[in-house]
Amino acid sequence: MSQPPRKPGRPPSAAARARALAAARDILLRDGFGRLTIEAVAAASGTGKPTLYRHWANAQELAMEALIAEAPGPDIAPGPDPKQALTAQLTRLVQAFATTRGRQITQALAAADPDSEFTRAFRNRVILASREAGRSLIARAVTEGRASPPPDVEALLDMIYGPLFFRLLAGHQPLTPDMARSIAETAFTALRA
Repeated sequence: MSQPPRKPGRPPSAAARARALAAARDILLRDGFGRLTIEAVAAASGTGKPTLYRHWANAQELAMEALIAEAPGPDIAPGPDPKQALTAQLTRLVQAFATTRGRQITQALAAADPDSEFTRAFRNRVILASREAGRSLIARAVTEGRASPPPDVEALLDMIYGPLFFRLLAGHQPLTPDMARSIAETAFTALRA
């Protein structure tokens, strides 16, 4: 079987990409979203602008990947109790978004077009992935006889994850570990009813 033709130029460097992402995160945390430019990242990372443009079309794409790359994932800790696993997942989300990087993501989301790559990436990699993990926990709880099937699992997932992202974007109350515990407790109380 023949190999596909290689694009002209040097192959992308994983090390250069990692240096650029680290430099972009540093600039975002230190100076904010408005100060991140391809030129600034090139200077800070020692990576040439052509290399950066091979990986990202513009500074906004680079910023999005730098922020999302370390956004909390939907990982669910293995364990016997789905409610504890949900509490742990929500607590990790709360802790991640209570950091400076989490606030940067929030500011970038607030300023982003709802159809932008950044918003879509956040929705897919954080919100929807978290919901899928939550869906599997609910299914496991039902299968194990720990919970009754919800009448509308999508509505239940909205009730679980909606408050966290509402507080994140509206900022009317802080994100706290107590909030994560309360949401999980409320969800599983509703499932037992």
